[in-house]
Amino acid sequence: MDKIVEYMILEDEGFGDITSNAVINEDQFAIAEITSKEEGILAGVEIARDIFDFKNIEVIFNLCDGSKINKGDLLFYVKGRALDILLVERTVLNLLMHMSGVATSANSYVELVKDYDVIVAGTRKTAPALAKFDKMALNIGGADTHRFSLDDMVLIKDNHIKAVGKPLETLMKAKENVSFSKKIEIEVETLEDAVDCVKNGADIVMLDNMSPEEVREVLDVLEELNIRDNSLIEVSGGINKETIVEYACLGVDIISVGGITHSSRSLNFSLNFGDNL
Repeated sequence: MDKIVEYMILEDEGFGDITSNAVINEDQFAIAEITSKEEGILAGVEIARDIFDFKNIEVIFNLCDGSKINKGDLLFYVKGRALDILLVERTVLNLLMHMSGVATSANSYVELVKDYDVIVAGTRKTAPALAKFDKMALNIGGADTHRFSLDDMVLIKDNHIKAVGKPLETLMKAKENVSFSKKIEIEVETLEDAVDCVKNGADIVMLDNMSPEEVREVLDVLEELNIRDNSLIEVSGGINKETIVEYACLGVDIISVGGITHSSRSLNFSLNFGDNL
């Protein structure tokens, strides 16, 4: 993550901030404040502090990750060379606004199903190179991160199954070749495959793109066979704020929502110098 942050700064800096260098003295110091233009959940504070530290900019005050913020709230006070603050201004704001947007979206989903015993999780549908920041924001917003990367757990998806043959065959092959220390999850699209995978020891069975009625049927059959507690049941695919409660009330264990990361809107923050530089 340090390398990514360093690249972000260098990417924006290019060969130097020619505007600031042309009009601001090298020894000119400034106090600046970052404020919010809307309400939400603040995320990315620790990363922003690291960026300021990288340029020897003193953070005088900041709110914490997870803080509920409103329009006009002060998020940061910083002090340092005006040239340095201007150099990292956009990098800090872009990251703070993006992560806060993800955290705010995650929190809104979590709040919708807070009365149900269900986990809201993100997915790997994240911005390239920003995945770990997106995952941090998910966690700050109260959602589960799901996998950080491909080596976290086995997650057998449709293309794995197509390459092998059938869901159960793919599951058994994974169980033969993966350490007991790794959980195995498999994505299924039919009642029959769901039952087979639960019977044969999948840690998590993901019901992919199933309607609430189809999910209810799967859960009812698992209960009838007395194997409902053998596996965690996850639902995924096209779930949004309008439909998430329909799935939560069925009694599933996990609801994963790709839209929290791939479609969340950044919040709007601004950085401004004080009147007296």
